[in-house]
Amino acid sequence: MTSDMKSKSGDFVIKNALLSVSNKQGIQAFAKSLTRYGCLLYSTGGTGRTLHDADIPYTELSDYTGFPDLMDGRVKSLHPLVHGGILSRRNMDGTVTKRHGITEFDLVVANLYPFAETVRRADCTWEDAIENIDVGGPAMIRAAAKNNDHVLVVIDPDDYTEVCLRIEGARVDRDYRRRMAARAFQYTALYDSNVANFLASSKSFPETLLLLYKQESQLRYGENPHQKAAMYVRGSDAASARQIQGKQLSFNNIADSDSAIECVLAFEAPACAIVKHGNPCGVAIGLDATDAYIQAYSTDPTSAYGGIVAFNVPLQADALRHVIENQFVEVVIAPSVDSDAIELAQSRKNLRLLEVTGTDAGDGELQFKQVLGGLLVQEKDAKDFSADDLECVTHRKPTSEERRDLRFAWQVARYVKSNAIVLAKEQRTIGIGAGQMSRVVSARIASMRAQEEGLDKNGCVMASDAFFPFRDGVDSAAKNGVTAVIQPGGSIRDGEVIEAANDHGMAMLFTHMRHFRH
Repeated sequence: MTSDMKSKSGDFVIKNALLSVSNKQGIQAFAKSLTRYGCLLYSTGGTGRTLHDADIPYTELSDYTGFPDLMDGRVKSLHPLVHGGILSRRNMDGTVTKRHGITEFDLVVANLYPFAETVRRADCTWEDAIENIDVGGPAMIRAAAKNNDHVLVVIDPDDYTEVCLRIEGARVDRDYRRRMAARAFQYTALYDSNVANFLASSKSFPETLLLLYKQESQLRYGENPHQKAAMYVRGSDAASARQIQGKQLSFNNIADSDSAIECVLAFEAPACAIVKHGNPCGVAIGLDATDAYIQAYSTDPTSAYGGIVAFNVPLQADALRHVIENQFVEVVIAPSVDSDAIELAQSRKNLRLLEVTGTDAGDGELQFKQVLGGLLVQEKDAKDFSADDLECVTHRKPTSEERRDLRFAWQVARYVKSNAIVLAKEQRTIGIGAGQMSRVVSARIASMRAQEEGLDKNGCVMASDAFFPFRDGVDSAAKNGVTAVIQPGGSIRDGEVIEAANDHGMAMLFTHMRHFRH
């Protein structure tokens, strides 16, 4: 088979290729394959040196244009001989290319300076960021993608193998070139959004909101089997979760796992959170992961069935053994999983075991809610309080144990759907009321769950994500053993609510912030 036959796909022949890559992964092997197919290579500075090191013949772009790199490489590919060669329409522009000695490029292989990675570095200066804004690269990629009837554009080293196979099989067809062109425009759009967001980073809410996410996987279905769904990740960031084993994560698995991770990372001591349908059904701090799980599970074993179990400390076999012996569990998550735990998990092949590392629960990120015709955008509810921020509004001040449990319950309430009521004792939840239209009904549900599980409510504390509009919530809490309450305050009937707490000898703290979660 001749070189031309190898490089044909219908009437598409790759004779000349322009290579200019920031990511040099696999470029030498790919370039060698191209030369075997009879393709002539043209390249720029750093890429050219990489080809030279592997004894791969190529033409330096500056030799082709007759113009040297300028301004420390800022200007090298921005030349009519380059862009004319990329943009030439083979059926229309032949006269022009011949008159001006323009080489027509059939293949453009390019990727861009690592801007996003650069600006994430702690030592990145303004000058570093600006110098990593690629200009010539996006111009070449966009030109090649625009002219996809005549040019194949490749931006990802992971595609090199398929490109070679398609050249071998004469399958560099129009549909493939258009598909690669679409990916190229997505790539440059993402790059531009990263630059724009960086330059506008002083504004919490920019005038134009640029949200570009890359599809990571197709999901089996969405919240319900009749809904199609996919998982996207922000920009070009690597996902922080690594699935060690188990079936593919579903839409609901991912959503609930996110809630579980967010909740458990609120604590520094060893903690466990069990989440079902977006709400914690049990949270506890323990001596270790096993102790934390046992305490969290005892809050509501019924709801824990089929839930998500998350830890904020490394997972060892003993803790995982308690989980799988106690309940059916969809997903178990920890910052790391030791080898004994991984071996144990293999006895439950459908158990999804995840390591989640390098995350701060997204502090500082914006949150989005889709509504008709647009998006609601807000800062993450990450604000915390210090001891000085709390106001004791009752005659009795909380004991040190009550104060500890009040802070714990308040942290959990942040991750419970409104109206949220959390009962806690000894740094564990004993009852949670979530998502009710009435706050007093949420309080009744929290108390009911504690009673049904035989948990001792006497001496427990209560957290409410928003103020009590009437005193009935406090009166009901007192009957159920609550001795201290933490809530935002701010009701026009605060006086009546405080009076109710004093009538029952309860302590009450105002946080002066609420934690609605819809």
